[in-house]
Amino acid sequence: MTVKREVIMPRMESPPIVPVVFVVDDDISVRESLEPLIAFEGWKAVMCASAKEFLEQQRTAVPSCLILDISLPDLNGLDLQEQLGDRTEIPIIFITGYGDVPMTVKAMKAGAVEFLMKPFPDDVLIKAIRYALDRSATALEDESALQSIRDGHSSLSRREREVMALVVAGLLNKQVGFELGISEITVKAHRGQVMRKMKARSLPDLVNMNARLRLPEAQSSKVEHPPSLTDPMVSGTPSSNKSAPKTVT
Repeated sequence: MTVKREVIMPRMESPPIVPVVFVVDDDISVRESLEPLIAFEGWKAVMCASAKEFLEQQRTAVPSCLILDISLPDLNGLDLQEQLGDRTEIPIIFITGYGDVPMTVKAMKAGAVEFLMKPFPDDVLIKAIRYALDRSATALEDESALQSIRDGHSSLSRREREVMALVVAGLLNKQVGFELGISEITVKAHRGQVMRKMKARSLPDLVNMNARLRLPEAQSSKVEHPPSLTDPMVSGTPSSNKSAPKTVT
């Protein structure tokens, strides 16, 4: 008798995420001293001698930070910080051999997480890097969540976007139907599709998503109040203030 043996395939595990620490300093002694320090903590060190060399690096999809010298041969540190703009996924730690209060204030106001004067203790730098990498991880998670919301919204049909805009503006299904000239049942169907495609758990969740997308608020152009079934124009029932016809005898 042939015995069948079950073949168990080894489970493939995702490779660990290795944060990246960029160092931009034209002083080779600084780069040579920081590279092993960063590697010892389990992070990947990328050394650059100039701002131009750093800008040529590919953007990473893992937590990262930038240790940046103020004085550089091509573009100084503050100018590079300004050029990076609102890239919150790569927090900046400034290092410098000289500095003053206005320079420090400018760097911190522009979003730097730390400003260290050379020479600085290793543990102070490591603590600053850990903090910067935590901020980077949070920024990447936020960006990923926002991209998911964008993808969901782009998958909506034109009618579904119209329904979503009116729903998050506070209109009831009946009002939405009157605004768009469709039945309340159709509105409910579109609303269900919107909730499914946007992966919204509740109406407040959908409102928050709309706020993150920064979409313009929908304006009701037809009604200020929901049509009522007691409205004679809707139900066809005569208004109660009309007197009944007199019987002719």
